[in-house]
Amino acid sequence: MRAAAVTGARGVTLTEWPFVTMVNLRVDPTTEAAERIGKTLGAPLPQSCGHTAASGPHTVVWLGPDEWLVLSQAAEETAVTAELREALGADPGSVVDVSANRTTLELSGPAARQVLEKGCPLDLHPRSFGPGRALSTTVGPIAVLLWQVDDEPTYRLFPRSSFADHLARWLVDAMSEYRGPSIP
Repeated sequence: MRAAAVTGARGVTLTEWPFVTMVNLRVDPTTEAAERIGKTLGAPLPQSCGHTAASGPHTVVWLGPDEWLVLSQAAEETAVTAELREALGADPGSVVDVSANRTTLELSGPAARQVLEKGCPLDLHPRSFGPGRALSTTVGPIAVLLWQVDDEPTYRLFPRSSFADHLARWLVDAMSEYRGPSIP
């Protein structure tokens, strides 16, 4: 992936973020348990499609009306899951560490959106999809959770681990045209 990086005005890079803790969270968002979980994370659970909330090392991604993916870069991997289970208490819901389920690829640079647009059906134009937005989609033939982190733009893609190599190769191939001059 390092060798595929493109610099300059049409630059784009692809990197992997290993060891991101991922916790699948299911809870009724109208309950006290959801409030306790929000306090534990330092941010309330997002309430609508495509939204995220961040606080410190944690980002919470909305997956459904009662489902979220908690991404954490906290120093102690197991602490996040234990803290969320404690916040849930005996209330209905679930807290499951799914860190081994997905990996994290980061695509960034001025041409990152154009690379994704080669194989992503979402409208990635800033008027529709901007920083803090995350949706389930496909990139090429691979199902991913796609999160735009900032305006650079930087995107984090969360494919299933077994598809990560294929997706990385697809992205590297899609990046290759940006090495050459722009064709008007």
